[in-house]
Amino acid sequence: MNRAARQSSEKSDRSNSEAKPQEFIRGFWGVRYQVRDVSRSVSFYTRQLGFKTDREVLPAFAQVSIGNLKLILSGPGASGSRPMPDGTHQEAGGWDRIILEVDNLESRIDELKKAGLRFRNELEVGPGGKQIQIEDPDGNPIELFEPAH
Repeated sequence: MNRAARQSSEKSDRSNSEAKPQEFIRGFWGVRYQVRDVSRSVSFYTRQLGFKTDREVLPAFAQVSIGNLKLILSGPGASGSRPMPDGTHQEAGGWDRIILEVDNLESRIDELKKAGLRFRNELEVGPGGKQIQIEDPDGNPIELFEPAH
């Protein structure tokens, strides 16, 4: 095989082996949260926030949903909670968060506080709308958001 043919063949092989993003990513699946007690977390999301339970494999795993959002709750025994190759343990908390759209946010805050929900901040108002952050029982953040009208 001459040099030009070999280079053309190598280029073709590389482009075939590199998955194009639109072919590799099929779409949005959901959000995974690390939790210490899956049953407690399912209760929180279903009773306090109105999610429905899609699947439970206690004590390791559950999936709850609302609208198009699937929330995967991974307990200590779940495959999605295993340590990273360098030994780093996956933990709950952080600042990345799901955002749930709500109506009449200001009027609901007192009701949520009376129900015992933990708040990370006070109501914030900006050009995009109003938001406040709460925590699930394991400290995972949830933003309640009312878009500006």
